[in-house]
Amino acid sequence: MSYENLLTEKKNHTLYITINRASKLNALNKAVLSELHEAFSAAATDKEVQAIILTGDGSKAFVAGADISEFAHFSVEEGKRLSAEGHRLVFDFIANIGKPVIAAINGFALGGGLELAMSCHIRVASDNAKMGLPEVSLGVIPGYGGTQRLTQLVGKGKALEMIVTADMVDAQEAYRIGLVNHVTTAEGLIAKCEEIAAKIISKSPVAISHAIKALNASLQDGVNGFEVEIDEFGKCFGTADFKEGTTAFLEKRKAAFKGE
Repeated sequence: MSYENLLTEKKNHTLYITINRASKLNALNKAVLSELHEAFSAAATDKEVQAIILTGDGSKAFVAGADISEFAHFSVEEGKRLSAEGHRLVFDFIANIGKPVIAAINGFALGGGLELAMSCHIRVASDNAKMGLPEVSLGVIPGYGGTQRLTQLVGKGKALEMIVTADMVDAQEAYRIGLVNHVTTAEGLIAKCEEIAAKIISKSPVAISHAIKALNASLQDGVNGFEVEIDEFGKCFGTADFKEGTTAFLEKRKAAFKGE
């Protein structure tokens, strides 16, 4: 499938998605969000895809924010709808997809860009990356999950400070506070993501999808994450991957998972 704002490539069971708007610092607009939904929807049902690496084109930015011109004149109801649709189609969709998504943060990840990275399951930053949620400078707040996911990742105190001051953090500070999993050189960024993806691909795709669901349950109000874990754990016993994994262990050989 071809896109106007994305570049996609599939190799070694990994889907590479690159936001291709370097001249606009890969800013999110309606078209980009729509195409991201299409790309991730296709990946969700593609059995060949077991991991996804998401990045931005060029060396300056992962995503430097949203296209402000698209919503500068919105009403209260239009603002609510913008946020709700973004959650449903992209940010929550990525967070809940049953395949690990790795954000390769190659430069600025600001506003909606940082929210996009935080919706991914794993974040790897280049050492020149800078991250922040500067929305209060525009008289608005993060609307694509930023207030929630930043708090979950770094704690209330640091999240509140970053949001109300609109300050950016560099890659090393982001690593120190738990915002990113790894920091590497700009040249080694994709290679590091591929290293992580290779480890993921060697494991059971079915078990990984159950693990993501159980992990996400811990963050949902009114949901008992332990009960979800019990249920997802039990479901694994009915899979071919479970039979293969346990048999391979007992036979002292490497498992050959089929994702079934």
